[in-house]
Amino acid sequence: MNSNSTNHSGVSFVGCGSATPKQIIGNDQLGQRVETNNDWIQSRTGISQRRVIGTNESLIDLASEAALGAVNMAQWDVKTVDLIILATSTPEDLFGSAPQIQAKIGATNAVAFDLTAACSGFLFSLVTAAQYLISGSMKRVIVIGADQLSKWVDWDDRKTCVLFGDGAGAVAMETSQKNQGLIGFSLKSDGSRGDCLNLSQSNNFLDLVDGNKYQKGGFSPIKMEGKEVYKFAVREVPLILGELLEQYQIDYESLNWLLLHQANQRILDAVASRFSIPSDKVLSNLKSYGNTSAATIPLMLDEAVRDGRVKSGDLIASSGFGAGLSWGAALFYWHGSY
Repeated sequence: MNSNSTNHSGVSFVGCGSATPKQIIGNDQLGQRVETNNDWIQSRTGISQRRVIGTNESLIDLASEAALGAVNMAQWDVKTVDLIILATSTPEDLFGSAPQIQAKIGATNAVAFDLTAACSGFLFSLVTAAQYLISGSMKRVIVIGADQLSKWVDWDDRKTCVLFGDGAGAVAMETSQKNQGLIGFSLKSDGSRGDCLNLSQSNNFLDLVDGNKYQKGGFSPIKMEGKEVYKFAVREVPLILGELLEQYQIDYESLNWLLLHQANQRILDAVASRFSIPSDKVLSNLKSYGNTSAATIPLMLDEAVRDGRVKSGDLIASSGFGAGLSWGAALFYWHGSY
């Protein structure tokens, strides 16, 4: 799926926010539970620590804090928000958690729904939100990426438990007659490769009545073929970014920032190397948070905006990739100020 118009001047990115759990788990601490250590994890992933939601915290709390951070940066009245999209694979309610966020932040005039596309979820949600703005049907949108993968990690499997963390990030988007925000995008899916990374339902059938069975709800822990996912990412992400840059006749030297899903530092380095993008233009906070799934891109963006790296007018190339398998890319200008 590709954008089919070069006229996306109706979208402006004007605010961002983020929130992470207070509980920090370092690499050597994980070594107390599984056979691993800081050097092993860092050399293979670039991760030093991750945040894990503990008691007296919730994903709804983090997502709400991130959303309000974006609203405040945009200087909006929260009651003027028309739409909230929550990108998550780990809702607190399988019927949807976005309405709880809508109520918690007081966005009483907003419609709210969840969108699930795993680690690509934030980018898919951002593009979805943009269509409402471009059509003129809505004027202000909050897009949130938030996940609590710690609930579904097998903490005794060192191949996966070292990778993931919890967190939330959000952006505020609005219609604009003068600012060019979203330049273009491309989204893709390949379900034939979905077994490489999944969080599948448990196959547990119990007796119902008269010999009939029913399936008990529940999910198995995250399963991942790490080598296959790595090969997928380092092959597909440069391809989709390269095609998008070519489509809009933008050379990589014009980019201010490369903002990728924070899955593995080796993937970030490989994609940057493919385009000869210097490391100081590659945004990375993987070391501190691990892979927070749909939260990684907005969490990184918020950090870089608030510390002054990303400035109003900067051109950003972004890509999300992960389970499904799904992946996508977007080119956009940042217009928020802090």
